[in-house]
Amino acid sequence: MDLGLAGKVVLITSGSRGIGSRAWPKVRKWRSSRVIRPTSRGRASKQLASDGHHVHLARADLHEARSAEDVVEEASAALGPIDTSPLRSRFARCRRLQAAMDAKYFPYVYPQQVVLKRMAERLKHDPNAIVNIIGMGGKIASDIHIAGGAANAALMLNTVGLAHHYAKLGIRINAINPGSTLTERVEEALAPEAQKGGVTRDQALDEGQRKVPFGRFARPEEIADVALFLASRRANYVSGALIPMDGVSSPII
Repeated sequence: MDLGLAGKVVLITSGSRGIGSRAWPKVRKWRSSRVIRPTSRGRASKQLASDGHHVHLARADLHEARSAEDVVEEASAALGPIDTSPLRSRFARCRRLQAAMDAKYFPYVYPQQVVLKRMAERLKHDPNAIVNIIGMGGKIASDIHIAGGAANAALMLNTVGLAHHYAKLGIRINAINPGSTLTERVEEALAPEAQKGGVTRDQALDEGQRKVPFGRFARPEEIADVALFLASRRANYVSGALIPMDGVSSPII
C-alpha cells in the first residue's frame, strides 16, 4: 500500500533502547525518505543508508528548549523542512513529579514546539503530521506510577489541544499509547522480576505475557505500523486521536 511518504523528511526522537530504536526496520518502507535522528545509534542508521535513505544523526538533550531548537535547525539545514515527526522521550524511573515532567514531558514538548513553528510557517497543501508515542500510564491511575502517569496524561492533553489548534493549518497531531512492548527496557526489567519471584527470566516473561488478553507483549514494529499510518496520507482526516496499543490489557474507553 502506497502511504505517500516517499521523499518526506522525518524527524524521530528516541533513546537507544526503546520503541524508537527497535522500530527502525519499518522506516525502511519509506522509500527515498530523508531521516533525522537525534541519537548515536549507528547500526540502524547504517542499514537505512544502505537502503537508499539520506540519514542525518544529531545528538540533543531534549530536556533543554535551546537544545531542541538547535537539533531541529541542524536537521532542517541538512535535509530540508521536516514533514513528519514521531516523538518519543527518553525513559526514566521517576519518584517526583518534577523529575517525571523533566524526563517525559518536556523532551516531547520542546522539539514539538520548534517543529510545529516550522510546519506552520510553510503552510503547505501537502499535510504534515506529528505522532507522539506516549503510554497507557496516563489513563490508568497507579500508586507506583503517579508521577510518570501524570506526565503521560499531560502529553495526551497536549496532543489533543494542539491538534485542535493546528488543524486549520493542515497539521495533524496524534498519539499512540503502547503497553508493554518487547524492547531492551522490558527485557532489562525481567531480571529483577524473575529474582523477586524465584523464577527464570523466560518464566517471568511468560507470566507477564499471559496477563495480556492477546497472550503476548507488543512488538516495536507493530507500534511503528500504526505510526506510519498516522503519518501518511491515508490518515488525512485523523487528528487528535489517542490510539491504545496495550493488547486490551486495560479495557477502558
